[in-house]
Parts: sequence; structure tokens; C-alpha cells
Amino acid sequence: MSGPRCCDNPPAISSGGESGEVLQIASLSCYVSGKPDSKIAVLLVSDVFDKVASAGYYVVVPDFFYGDPMTSETKMDDWLINHAPEQAVEFAKPVIQALKGQGITKIGAAGFCWGAKVVVELAKEAEIQVAAILHPLFVTLEDIKGVKIPIAILSAEIDNISPPELIKEFEAALVANEVDHSVKIYPGVTHGWVLRYKDDDAAEVKSAEEAQQDLVDWFGKYL
Repeated sequence: MSGPRCCDNPPAISSGGESGEVLQIASLSCYVSGKPDSKIAVLLVSDVFDKVASAGYYVVVPDFFYGDPMTSETKMDDWLINHAPEQAVEFAKPVIQALKGQGITKIGAAGFCWGAKVVVELAKEAEIQVAAILHPLFVTLEDIKGVKIPIAILSAEIDNISPPELIKEFEAALVANEVDHSVKIYPGVTHGWVLRYKDDDAAEVKSAEEAQQDLVDWFGKYL
């Protein structure tokens, strides 16, 4: 099984003027950016949105892969033996506790593709205050039924991994469980577009920028 598109293409998001650094938090190396004195943190799994840091949050991107990311040459089934999302959840919890120990009072988390499963698991255990998942991979309807905190789901119209029909089932489950949510399906784009869009595709760039702003706005509602 090969990886989805978001594992094949290099990221195209610009830095937005924010610089960061690599710090050790709990057992993980983490790329951090944004205001170091902020009391509100956003955990990104597994890529960085400097636009979130620009919004005033302390953004933390842990290296859940321990220096062994998936590439276009990697077979996903082999890679997942040592990098299952469920394993990353246990790595994330000490990072969250360490951030709280540093004075962070609220934590949100956004998961992209593989990272969506990690964030949903954290949302099921209410380890964070607000969640967002973008073009999710491995997330099931049963997972969504267990979510206990507000969650945004940002998905692509053209996505055979998490098709619109499945996303609508996710939304129905959140409604039934009375969990505050925001669900949006972006027309004309494919799985992974938020971080792996084509620079020469104006419509895809616009949609990615829209999703970035929607993510920032969602966090702004709860953090």
C-alpha cells in the first residue's frame, strides 16, 4: 500500500514570516513557533501552519516519527508497523502535560491526514480543549462517535480516503451526540490539498488559504 498524495508531494505553505526553533518537550523533539509567553498552545500533527503561530498561539509540532518520516518511496504498511497513530497518542500525552507544566492553560490540536487519527484519539479522551482534523486518514465513524470536545472537520470533495459521504456521516454522529462542530467540504480539491497544494493552481491555492483561515477561526472560537 503506497501513501496518499499528502505523503508524496513536498509542502508548499510559505512561512508567513514566523520563525521557529526546535526544543525538547517531554520525550520528543518539537518544532515550536509563535509567542513563547502565550498561555494557549496548539499542537499540530504532523505539519506546521505558521499562520496559526501568526494568530498569537504557541505552536508545537512534535516529531512523532522520531526522524523517520514517510516518503514517496515508503510502503505505508511497513512504515505503520513502527508509526501507528495510536502509538503517537501515547507520545503526545507527556508533551501535553509538559506544556501545562510550563503554564499553558488551553491546548488545541490539529491533525492532518495521518495526524487526524492522533487528534481524534486525544479528543475522545478530552486531553485537549478543541480539535480540528484536515483531510483525515484512518478516522472511522466509531472514532467520531467517541469525540467529547468541539471539533472541526475540513475535507476535500475529491477524496477516496475520506469521501464526502463519510464526512457527512461524521457530521450526523456529532449532531446526534450534541458535540459542537464545524464540518466543511471544499469543492474541487483532493486529499492533502491544505498543505500539499500546487503553486500553479490558483483555485487550489485559494482553497488551501481558505482552509487555513477556517482553522484559525475555529481555534479562535475556543482558545
